[in-house]
Amino acid sequence: MKDQKQLTPGESEVEERLRSAARTLRRLPNVKVQGYFSTWPTIIREPLEILQMEPEPMRITPSMADISEMEEVLFVWLKWLEPEERRLVWLRAERVRWKLICGRFGVGRTKAWEMYRRALASIAAKLR
Repeated sequence: MKDQKQLTPGESEVEERLRSAARTLRRLPNVKVQGYFSTWPTIIREPLEILQMEPEPMRITPSMADISEMEEVLFVWLKWLEPEERRLVWLRAERVRWKLICGRFGVGRTKAWEMYRRALASIAAKLR
C-alpha cells in the first residue's frame, strides 16, 4: 500500500493497533434490550427444516485480550488527541476512503494525510 511506505515503524504499529481495535469493536455481540424473555420451550427442528433455513452469519466473538487492547486504544490512546484528530484517526481505522474523509473535514488529500500522520506520531511519541 502506498501510504504504508511513508509511515515510520512506530506510526505503522499504532495504525495497526487502531485497525485491530475497530475490527474488535465490529465483532462484539449486538446489544439487546434487557428484560424480555420467552417462557416457550425451545423448538426442536427437523433436519429438513434446518436445511431450508436462511443461513445466519457466523460471528466470531473477540477474546478477552482483544477486548482489553481495544479498550486501551479507545479509552487511553484516543484521549491524547484533539477531537478532530480523534475522528480522523478512527475513520481511517474503519477504512473509510480518503475522498470521504477530505469531504468531511473540508481539506485536500495532502492536508488530511499530514493531519493523520501527525496524530499517529503523537500517539507513538506518548507510547515511548
